[in-house]
Amino acid sequence: MTDFATDARLATDALRDLFDPTPLQRNDHLSQRYGAEIWLKREDLSPVRSYKLRGAFTAMRKVRAQQPGQGQFVCASAGNHAQGVAFACRHFGVQGTIFMPVTTPQQKIDKTRIFGAGCVQIELTGDYFDQTLAAAKAFCADQGAHFLSPFDDDDVILGQASVGVEILDQLGADPDLVILPVGGGGLSSGVTSYFRAVAPDVAFRFVEPLGGASLTAALAAGGPKTLAEVNSFVDGAAVARLGDKTYQRLGWIDPAHVLLAPEDRICITMLEMLNVEGIVLEPAGALAVDVLPELAEVIRGKTVVCVTSGGNFDFERLPEVKERAQRFGGLKKYFILRMPQRPGALREFLEMLGPEDDIARFEYLKKSARNFGSVLIGIETKSPHNFVRLFTRLDQAAFPYRDITNDGILSEFLI
Repeated sequence: MTDFATDARLATDALRDLFDPTPLQRNDHLSQRYGAEIWLKREDLSPVRSYKLRGAFTAMRKVRAQQPGQGQFVCASAGNHAQGVAFACRHFGVQGTIFMPVTTPQQKIDKTRIFGAGCVQIELTGDYFDQTLAAAKAFCADQGAHFLSPFDDDDVILGQASVGVEILDQLGADPDLVILPVGGGGLSSGVTSYFRAVAPDVAFRFVEPLGGASLTAALAAGGPKTLAEVNSFVDGAAVARLGDKTYQRLGWIDPAHVLLAPEDRICITMLEMLNVEGIVLEPAGALAVDVLPELAEVIRGKTVVCVTSGGNFDFERLPEVKERAQRFGGLKKYFILRMPQRPGALREFLEMLGPEDDIARFEYLKKSARNFGSVLIGIETKSPHNFVRLFTRLDQAAFPYRDITNDGILSEFLI
């Protein structure tokens, strides 16, 4: 056993002061669908509903062992890392200062404060995370505090490796494949480093959000590369730049084994896991499950572990998740219709709708010409094929229309 594997085992043992191993559960629904043994490593059931507590605790424990006088820790985070740091501060009885963007939802601020139980101070600063991060590092330099990186830290990586230790202990055998979500790379680098040391025959697939593919960019460039733009919907994995230390442990990956998950498709997976299994996953937590359809032929007859990395989902976002899922699944569309300004035109349009078509939005935009007016229409239906029939009828009746469902600019302004 390598030094890393030995240290990962010790880090896992130390975590038992905080919580028992998170469950590794065989999922009957997914196993039957894919003809495989599908297991879910439920990091969404940790005390802070994500794996981030592991890295924060491990790093804090090691710093305190090496610097007994260090009693002040700092992080910059608007989500799971903040909550993990707060929980660890409470456990060790040390002071934590957590910098969050001013746009952080109140629910996340309140949860972080509760986990810290009087041991943390929350500083809201910066409209964007880069500004928040700069403020946190400046505070560290001024106060002599220790900065806890969310992923690019050897001790944080070691702590996240405990997920891999538990998987092997709980399964009692080597899985054929482990599917890992990727943001900054802390979880994936820790788990793969442990498996490569003690179970080198296990295969991996890595999943990152389409709008935050920092691992894909790093592998293509031969090193971490900052993305010009990031879609923040998958906030637990939407990272603009892979960590330097995490890349050192992930540079061996075959780029073909990194899968990209469209943000709207992830919403379908989230809703399915909620409605069918009663499992609440945040967008990043659903990444590993989301790519199973793409891997259907690869995993048939295999033992597969999907790491569900977090369940910190604000249910106020549920309408947005449903909307995104419907649009990606072709069950909801928005279009601008050029409506003739004559008696009976609206009735004629309504008669084109099928029995499964519901109007979700109807709004006159303007009278674009003397005889026509522009109407924004949203239609929900039960089968994508219904839109083929509807648009065919519109074409036959010479009702001009423009589908703007996937038009980013028009959608932003009109929908």
